Amino acid sequence: MTILIKVLQFFLSLSILIFIHELGHFLAAKAFKTRVDKFYLFFDWGFSIFRCKKVNGKWRFKFFSKNVPESYTATEYRDAAGKKQTKYEPIDLSTLPEDDWRRSDSTEYGIGWFPLGGYNKIAGMVDESMDKSQMQQPPQPWEFRSKPAWQRFIIMIAGVTMNVLLAFVIYIGLLTKEGEQYLPTKEVNKYGITVDSLGYELGFRDGDKILSVDGNQIERFQDIPMQIILDKAKTVEVERNGKDTVINLPDDAVATLLSSQDPTFISYRFPFVVADVMDNSAAQAGGLKEGDAIIGINDIATPYYQDFVKNIKQFKNQDIEVIVLRGADTVALAMHLPEEGVIGVYTKTYLPDYFEIETKEYTFWQAIPAGFSKTFDELSDYWKQVKLIFNPKTKGYENVGGFISIGKIFPDQWIWSIFWRMTAFLSIALAVMNILPIPALDGGHILFLLVEIITRRKPSDKFMEVAETVGLILVLGLVILANGNDIIRLFR
Repeated sequence: MTILIKVLQFFLSLSILIFIHELGHFLAAKAFKTRVDKFYLFFDWGFSIFRCKKVNGKWRFKFFSKNVPESYTATEYRDAAGKKQTKYEPIDLSTLPEDDWRRSDSTEYGIGWFPLGGYNKIAGMVDESMDKSQMQQPPQPWEFRSKPAWQRFIIMIAGVTMNVLLAFVIYIGLLTKEGEQYLPTKEVNKYGITVDSLGYELGFRDGDKILSVDGNQIERFQDIPMQIILDKAKTVEVERNGKDTVINLPDDAVATLLSSQDPTFISYRFPFVVADVMDNSAAQAGGLKEGDAIIGINDIATPYYQDFVKNIKQFKNQDIEVIVLRGADTVALAMHLPEEGVIGVYTKTYLPDYFEIETKEYTFWQAIPAGFSKTFDELSDYWKQVKLIFNPKTKGYENVGGFISIGKIFPDQWIWSIFWRMTAFLSIALAVMNILPIPALDGGHILFLLVEIITRRKPSDKFMEVAETVGLILVLGLVILANGNDIIRLFR
């Protein structure tokens, strides 16, 4: 059931993102009176699950049907040099039955069977469909290629724009409804941080109180790990044993952190207060009670939960004394630690029990500038992540994730606020990835249009076909890399 919930959230989010993205292209094309032959959610290779189209003033619907052939016939022949060529000729639509879809030039709307994508087929445009038949006919005024460069530019950038606007709208809604909560760094500094082996290798120590990163104070504690990675921080100033200490991060810190795929190399410490005791456990046999605060094992001080976890395993199958604070009293409880190395208790993990959580509430009007700021920050952060992918020093490409990684970011339970937060993040990611100047992506088309606007020279259709082919190969390579990394991780 957990996997099913994740999968459903993934496909619903993906469907929303694709629909909004393609809707941007569609609306912009229609605004400039450019014909859109097909508007599809998911890909319809071979057949579609559902499609509809207005033919002779009436809507016609089909389910689980094969694709309708294009409105051109292809005839192969050999030219004077003996080279094989293909000649495309338009079909005489007047000879077709009145209810034949090819008689209508209205948009065909549909849902394909392959659920990882979607597209607009804009007339007179070299796109991923690689449909050459229409491009070999004389340009028509309603085609993409016949429109001024500035109109084509707007049509191409509209998809990315819609994804950014979607994230903006989602953030406005979330901030208005729920406000914003975060754990302030100054609160974490009450107890100091806890570090794993990677954090220790980078120079951090348990109990450090983080003061600044590269001289900048970080208000939200959860921003610190990503700040170190994305901004390639050089120094972190901490308070250690009452003295200010500067940690000089090694040159390969970002590469090391990316390879770990774990942003929790530092975390917050909190006391070990017992929330519940399991039946038939060592803790129950030893007399541990709800509300007890564990502060030691034998002669080892463990004032924090993380200290206890790090030390308890060494006493497997041994008799131990667990030192607890019970009210104003210090009590030593004898118990036998089983082979599993756990005493059998749950700890209080509700953060407001230990820290003052900062909460910012917004009215709708206040949420608008806050939503804009959050959208811009997410765009900036994700762009920094993309740059790490193409940086050979950080080897970020080794940590690119595909559909499995995307699916994992959704929670095990269906919580709408988290779903929309993840959808906003993915919408930003889709916008950034699509704007990359790679042919076959929106960014590639936009780059060529910018060159055309500046030079006033339009690339030939042949050049665009070759560029599209190269772009498709590059995009396919990225998809294989990302999903290949996912598969490799499954077997690690």
